Amino acid sequence: MTVFSSHNNAMQFPVQRLLNRATWVKVHLYLALIAGFFFALMGLTGSISVYREELDELLNPKLVIEQPEGKRQSLDKIMAAVQAAHPNRYGSWTLELPRSAHGMITVWYDKPRETFFELHAPLMVSVNPYTAEVVAGRFWGQTATTWLLDLHTQLQLDRFGWNTVGILGLLLVVSIGTGVYLWWPGWRGIPDALKIRHRAGMIRFAFDLHRLIGLLSASILLLLAFTGFNLSYPGVLETLVGSSGMEHGETGRNIISTAIPNNHPVGLESAEFVARAPFPRAELRRVTTPAGDSGIYRINLRQGSEVNHRHPYTTVWVDRWSGQVKEVRDPSAFSTGETFATWVWPMHTGEAFGATGRFIWFVAGIGLFVLYVSGLLHWLHRHGKVKDRDVSFIARDGVYAASLAVTGAVSALRPLFYRLQGMSYRAGLTLFRLAGLLLQRAKRDAPHVVKGCTTLWQRLRSMLINRQKRIGKNDGE
Repeated sequence: MTVFSSHNNAMQFPVQRLLNRATWVKVHLYLALIAGFFFALMGLTGSISVYREELDELLNPKLVIEQPEGKRQSLDKIMAAVQAAHPNRYGSWTLELPRSAHGMITVWYDKPRETFFELHAPLMVSVNPYTAEVVAGRFWGQTATTWLLDLHTQLQLDRFGWNTVGILGLLLVVSIGTGVYLWWPGWRGIPDALKIRHRAGMIRFAFDLHRLIGLLSASILLLLAFTGFNLSYPGVLETLVGSSGMEHGETGRNIISTAIPNNHPVGLESAEFVARAPFPRAELRRVTTPAGDSGIYRINLRQGSEVNHRHPYTTVWVDRWSGQVKEVRDPSAFSTGETFATWVWPMHTGEAFGATGRFIWFVAGIGLFVLYVSGLLHWLHRHGKVKDRDVSFIARDGVYAASLAVTGAVSALRPLFYRLQGMSYRAGLTLFRLAGLLLQRAKRDAPHVVKGCTTLWQRLRSMLINRQKRIGKNDGE
């Protein structure tokens, strides 16, 4: 009996230590010290990448068509202009249609010889859709915005960095979870925990700001971390939800032409016309040209019900020799798991929730950077590396500049607080509208979500049962 009691106590001791608040404080602290810089880097580069296209056009004015005139040129004429500008690049090209009347058509060449051995560095050819003029030819990773996006997705370390970013996503989930747990003050302590005490000194101000920003952004950051992990390791989600070929950028099945080559191949415009038959109201997003005699046209369309705007899943394969539809992929016929997989990319970028969602995602990424800076400041103060100071806001020439000095200029704080109050009110309205949009989508997709969660639980349960059976069998042997 004594032996059993000792064994039982030994089993309970790790559990008690696991639930100890001091343990979670150490976990949260060590994660911040080890991976906090990378969290901040992911947040900052992710925020900028939310508006990557707009920033690219700002840095390169020639990519913007100020006054669109006339009709767009045919896809065949645009492709002919690209091939004339790059006559020695053979194989498949992908034409991506602009999403505004002022944008260029981007024609992608996946594996140019100049960047062949890099993980992802295609050639991007910008073409004026109204004149078929080739405006620019650039390599991915050699422009400011694509370089920043590579820093966000792979830390400029190719496949190793890609996998590392996925692991950082899991660590960020743990960091956010422990942060929310440590913040929880009990129901009675919530009002006090939401205060920001700027008069108590710089360190207290930074700590209160850290807690408040962490709380407000926790749900969004958890979503970003979860979707970021799945973008780095798509096979995990595909295995759990029973889908395949749903990875971001994947095209589904590898379909080839079975027709006999002839002297009258189908052109791009004709292939698009054939592909529109099953989806007459869909928006054309991409056309991929055939490669070799067995190559086939791949036409990507977007239906109004699709949450993906840039990378929709509606796909039609058209034979270049016979002009017949070889295969159709319709998202409305997807399983629950496949439908869930289509949400990963647009949820990570914020485009699933429109312009409002993208802006909130942008703010959340900046918030992750602020969390790291404020937390590091508090830690440095505890170790005597930074001295505490009073915080004041001094009005000079009508501009409110924050400074760390000793002053009691309360009157100068009032205009700032009024402005912050107005900004908070507008932000509250934005969050309220987003909540309404999320509620509407939740009502519409609730049956699919419930079914997906049930399927996921059944798969996990089956995996655990099978594993226990194998362990029991091995023990028996």
